[in-house]
Parts: sequence; structure tokens; C-alpha cells
Amino acid sequence: MTASASLRWGIIGPGAIAKDFRRGVLDSRLGRLEAIATRDPARASLSVDFPEARILNGYEAILNDPDVDAIYIATPHPGHAEWAIKAAEAGKHVLVEKPFALSAFEADAVFHAHRRAGTFAGEAFMYRLHPVTLKLRELIGAGTIGEVRAIKSSFGFQMPRVIPEHRLFASDLAGGGILDVGGYPVSMSRFVAGAASGKPFLDPVKVSGMASLNAEGTDNWAAAVLQFDNGILAEVSCSILLNQDNVLRILGTLGRIEVPNFWFANGDRSGGDGRIDVILNDGTRQTVTTGKQRHLYSFEADAAAEAIFAGRQEFDAPGMSWADSLGNARVLDKWRADAGIEFSVEKPVRRIHTLSGRPLARGGTVIPRRAIPGIGKPASVAAMGFEDFRTFASGAIMLDAFFEKGGNVFDTAFIYGGGYTEKLFGDWHTSRGTREETVLVGKGAHSPLCYPDVIGKQLTQSLDRLRTDYVDIYFMHRDNPDVPVGEFVDAMDAEVRKGRIRGVFGGSNWSRARMDEAIAYARRTGKQAPGALSNNFALAEMINAIWAGCIAASDDDYKAWLTANQFPNFSWSSQARGFFTDRAGRNKTDNAELVNTWYSDKNFGRRDRAIELARQLGKSPIHIALAYVLAQPFPSIPLIGPRTLAELDDSCEAFAIALTPEQVAWLEG
Repeated sequence: MTASASLRWGIIGPGAIAKDFRRGVLDSRLGRLEAIATRDPARASLSVDFPEARILNGYEAILNDPDVDAIYIATPHPGHAEWAIKAAEAGKHVLVEKPFALSAFEADAVFHAHRRAGTFAGEAFMYRLHPVTLKLRELIGAGTIGEVRAIKSSFGFQMPRVIPEHRLFASDLAGGGILDVGGYPVSMSRFVAGAASGKPFLDPVKVSGMASLNAEGTDNWAAAVLQFDNGILAEVSCSILLNQDNVLRILGTLGRIEVPNFWFANGDRSGGDGRIDVILNDGTRQTVTTGKQRHLYSFEADAAAEAIFAGRQEFDAPGMSWADSLGNARVLDKWRADAGIEFSVEKPVRRIHTLSGRPLARGGTVIPRRAIPGIGKPASVAAMGFEDFRTFASGAIMLDAFFEKGGNVFDTAFIYGGGYTEKLFGDWHTSRGTREETVLVGKGAHSPLCYPDVIGKQLTQSLDRLRTDYVDIYFMHRDNPDVPVGEFVDAMDAEVRKGRIRGVFGGSNWSRARMDEAIAYARRTGKQAPGALSNNFALAEMINAIWAGCIAASDDDYKAWLTANQFPNFSWSSQARGFFTDRAGRNKTDNAELVNTWYSDKNFGRRDRAIELARQLGKSPIHIALAYVLAQPFPSIPLIGPRTLAELDDSCEAFAIALTPEQVAWLEG
């Protein structure tokens, strides 16, 4: 495709915003409207509203249409991520109406799909591509009002009343002002704060939000304060049940800038004069305009076409780049969380499929499986830890992806997230029907509550949260050497006899001496002996404990013990928490945790060899570090904690590396 051609647009969702985009395409230099996909092709108004377009029956039809290059997604909010992902899979470029997705986690998943497909994806904040935005950046950069100190921005309108089934209010449709119009003042504030620092945008270091909610649990009006590291404070507000003046105000040391009705360039969607008022402290006033322009939506259509013709996958600034959209979504996530808004469409009872709208797939082979002594079902060679997720909708994205790749071992603990991650896993396996296909690791009795009687009490709570009556593997999260080890064995053995631990149990952060003592006690008394360990194990040996009570099993003596006993170890921090990435280095001492925990001559020697072997194999040092853990002569199961799909894919690169014993020995030096 060359710039001399026209970009052939298709539209999914023939609503009011689609009509506006159609007029923008007609007014664009580089695009033409080819088709529109609808679930009601017989509707008479379609041929009137979209006379140039072929009317296609169903959204899938436009994905398979060879005459459509790019798709404008104008469905209600919950459909944005699903159809953007499906478009990537079909090799189609997308321009997605704001909000790009319901959360930053969803947006990241969409960008991941397009990154892999090599296609363009952009968020349709039409004001960002209008000439008035460039003029505003120029005025700020020139110091017209001195140093920017504060921003006040709003976008609000008044519906006649709360209409529960309307998309602006319905929780099932992710209604409310924050997602519908709150993204405008947020994105503008981040743009202005960035312009004041000579950057395309700036993400706030702190966000505090609130909202007035209706019976649906969505926001009628809302406000937030954003704090940036350059000292700028931004007050943003939005509403769907309250008219606001919709004036952007930028306050500086020499004066202020006011931009009336900024989102529509001081006009409407057909175009405005792009008015910017500059009011200095001495009373001097100046009005700057960009003049009457073509249709507001034509600029984003052309900017998308220019990027696609140039082979780029995202907008250039001041358009919303992927990082810009992700930053915006994170602010909206925090605003929503502060206001207590979780849409019903995000909850487990409704989100029973993957983000792409499909049932969870089985049979993945990217992550191999193996037998683990004492476990009666095949287990993936790596386990998923997910203590960082705080909503079902966000966590399910990663759990779905891990499972579809073949992963089925999940690491949970009583203390993670105050119990929330156990609930998350319970909701996930219940909604997906995967409990009997998974190997569930539970942990409890963390210090200071590391006592035998705590084990059963906490396991009762854990099983309730996990929505199951057993765990496959149980670890005491810490040891308490002041308690006779036999009392701990007795407590865990009792849970085995009750059927609440149906595989093996053991200790996390246990010494060899205590483990030997526990095994000897069990054999002497006819109890089940500990059968697994969960200590730190990595190519880099832990010099100082990351957290109090942590114990590693990476030294030669512990490795020999694990090998002699063929004892499974579920290794946490198996990639040394970034030591094998460019975050670490002999001259990089800004990360205190890395320095204190991993920096030693021995570890840097191993890191050097990992870098060299990675170069030889065409991989990254982090892949070599994970492959090392997998290549041990005892059952070694690393716990991985990817936060994004890209990180998960990156971890999976290690599963294709089969290190030889000679390579393992060379890495160890």
C-alpha cells in the first residue's frame, strides 16, 4: 500500500459516532468509506446514513472482507477490545473510538495483538490531531504564560434523566461519564503537562478521584486531581447528567490560556475556528485561531492513513501513541477504583469468555507439561503467580493466556492481596470450568502467624475464597524454628487425611536441616512426609534475603540435596527479579533491592556468561536464566509473574531452550 492510494475504511457499529466518522472520511485526503458491518443489515436508515458503503451482515463479515484495509470500531465500550483483537487476527488496522478499552490491562492486550500482527492500532481522540492542539503546544513551549502551574479541564453535558438501559448509564455497557468523556480532560491534562516539560505527554505520579453514582453503579458526574512530577496539578471533571462550561484553562506564572469547547475546536464536529485566548497577568489579551477547518474527524482518519502508509503501528504525537493511551487508561482505572466503580460486564458472572469473546481454549503446547512426584495430573513446567492483580477482569486476561498456552499450575497464598488473589482464582476457575485441569498451590502460616493451629484455620478461609474443597499442593509460607517441626507435620498431615490437601505438602523458605528433620519425623510416626519445597532458586544466588525469613536453595549443598532426593522445588524469583535484564549492571546501583540481593562477583560472572550464551542462541539473558532453572537434575518448577501478555510471551521463549549439562555447568562457572 502506498500513500498515493486511498485507505479503504470499514466501520463496525452504525451508531451516531459512526456517522460522524463517515463524514470525517468523506472530508479526508487519504481515505474512502468501503463498508459498514451491522447486525441488522435490513435497517432502512443504513443506506441513507452510509450511502457510499456496502452494508455487511455481521461484524465477522468485515474482518473477512478483502476490500477493507482499516476498521473504525464504534461499538459500545465493552466491544472495543474484543473486536480490535479480532481485527488484528484478521490482519486489519484499527482506529478505536475512545475509550480504547475498559482498562489499561485490556488496552495492553489489544496492543499486544496488533504488535504481533504488525498492524496499526490507534485511539480516536479526534481533538489531538486538530491544528489547534499543535498551536497550543507551541504556545506552551514558547513560555507564553510562563511556567505552567495548574490545569483545569472539563467535559460535561446533561441527559434529561437517568435512563438505566441507555449506554451512557448501563453498567452492562460500561456507562458513566468517566469512560465516556472523562478521558478527554485527562488526556488533555497529560498532554499539557508533557508540553510544559518538552515531552509528548506526561503521566501523573498521583491520582485522586471521586464520583456521584447512580443506581446502576455508574457515574453521573465525577472529578479527579492529577499531580505531575514537574509540580503541575490538574483538576479534571466530567458529567453526563450535568452541564459544564467545557473550557480548558492552563494557569501559568505570567498568565493563563483559555480554550472554549476545546474538544470540538470551539465549534462542532463539522469544524470550528480553533480559538485560544491568552490572558496575561497585566491584563493583556490575545486571541489566536487556526481558522475554519475541515471536519474534525478527518484529521484522525488522515493521521491513521499516513501512519499505515508509512508502516507505523501507532500515531505520531500529538496523536495518541500506545504509551499515551496506556497512560490515559491507567488514570481512568485509578479514578474508577477511587470512586468504587466496577462494571457488571467486568464481573465473573458475565465475563465467562476470553477478552476476544471466545470460550477458553484447551490443549495448548507452548508451555510443556511434566510429571511432579506426588501429583496425580500432568503439571506445566512453570507456575503462574499473580499477586499483582486487583480485579477479575484484569487478572483473567493473564490467567486465560497462561492456560491457553498450556500452563496449569497456579501459585496462590493466604496473604497475597489480603486474600483477593485467592478469590480471583476461585472466580476464574469457576467461570471457566478448569478446576480439575489445574494444579493449585496454596500457602499459609506466614510469619508472624507461623504456628501449627493456624494452618487449618487459614486453609478453611483459603478454600472458601478459592471456591474449591482442596489444594493440590500446600506450603507453609515460612518456618518457625521455635516450634517443634513434628507439630507442623502433624497439622499438614491432618489436612491430607481430611482430603483438603490431595497431593504433596512442604515448606516455603525452609532450611535443609528442618526439612530433613520433618521428613525423619514423618517416617518415624507414620505420617505423610513433606514432598516439596518452595525456596528461591535462580542462576544468581541470593546474597541477602529479599524479605525477612526468606531462604534460597541455590547453593551447591542444597542443589545436591534436591538432586539426591529428587525433591521438587517451586522456585520463586527464578529470574532474580531483573538481575539478568538491563536494569542491572556493575555500574548501575540505583536499584537498592538488586544491589543488596544479587550483586556479587560470582553472580556478575554468571550474568556475563548468560549474556554470551544468549547471544550464541539468539535469545535474551533472561531466557537463559529461566532455562537454567528448568534444566536442573531435580524437579524444578519456576514461578513466573508476568504482568503483561508481552512478558508472558517473552517468558515462553525459555521453554524452547534445552540447556545441556555442560552448558549448565559453564553458566555456573
